[in-house]
Amino acid sequence: MVAVSLMSSAFPEQSKTPSASAAPKELKPQTVCPVMGKPIDSSAYTDIQGQRVYHCCKGCTEKLTADPDKFFKRAAAEGVLFQNIQTTCPVSGEALEDKDIYTDYEGRRIYFCCKKCTSMFAETPQKFLKAMDAPANVEPPAHKEDHSGHHHGGH
Repeated sequence: MVAVSLMSSAFPEQSKTPSASAAPKELKPQTVCPVMGKPIDSSAYTDIQGQRVYHCCKGCTEKLTADPDKFFKRAAAEGVLFQNIQTTCPVSGEALEDKDIYTDYEGRRIYFCCKKCTSMFAETPQKFLKAMDAPANVEPPAHKEDHSGHHHGGH
């Protein structure tokens, strides 16, 4: 019974006014590396589970990706909110036109296209978090000079 009440409180409904959220702790932007605790370097970061997590150096990426839950949970306990970089709903895959519907889950702010998707996420969050990582870990293809199919100012 305790687990049921904990799950229901882990996913509070969010309204169209995120700043009016009933969060128990004031959330603050990230200022230190979650791995080393040193000031962040804006050129060193990892995009993971819809969040951009800044580091003190590029070497911290490996530790973060090896156990992201450890670092996200610690950040949540400290009231740190990472920069969200989501462009699609993790449940439906639809583009996020407005970022009005969200839930804060263990150090991550996750946005959704509709309230139904927040409920589906609450049932199996790890499934959707892992799915969010798939595109984040894939490097974009190298730019090719083949410009057939579109025009560049009369070329």
